[in-house]
Amino acid sequence: MNMETSEIDQQVLNEMKSECDINVNETLKIIGGKWKLNLLWTIHDKSKRFNELRRELTGISQKMLTQQLRELEEAGLIERRVIPDKPPKVEYSLSEYGNTLEPLFNVLNHWGLMHRVRTMNSHPIHQANTEELSQLDS
Repeated sequence: MNMETSEIDQQVLNEMKSECDINVNETLKIIGGKWKLNLLWTIHDKSKRFNELRRELTGISQKMLTQQLRELEEAGLIERRVIPDKPPKVEYSLSEYGNTLEPLFNVLNHWGLMHRVRTMNSHPIHQANTEELSQLDS
């Protein structure tokens, strides 16, 4: 009986891991790649026009930006809004669905901060300065 329970538990764990793998892979298909997360972050708090995005996303080509915007719009994560001006202007912003990425941005921000602190603490110059400061305190 105990062996059967253990086998069932392992099967459930394997199925959960498989489901998790599928979910992560699906997410990465939508927001993965070199530019998409940067693009989503750039418009997460304010609508931006195409040329603003090009300036802020250093190194992205016009063709790549157009492609990434189109894919994110098709995924329902961003909205494209035409402003009837002369000449017409187009703005991009997160959609309501795109705003559901906010917790992900928060986690990425937190991880980035921890990584920077870790990197800074392991840098030889920073370590030397920390040692000098601790000697001054003595």
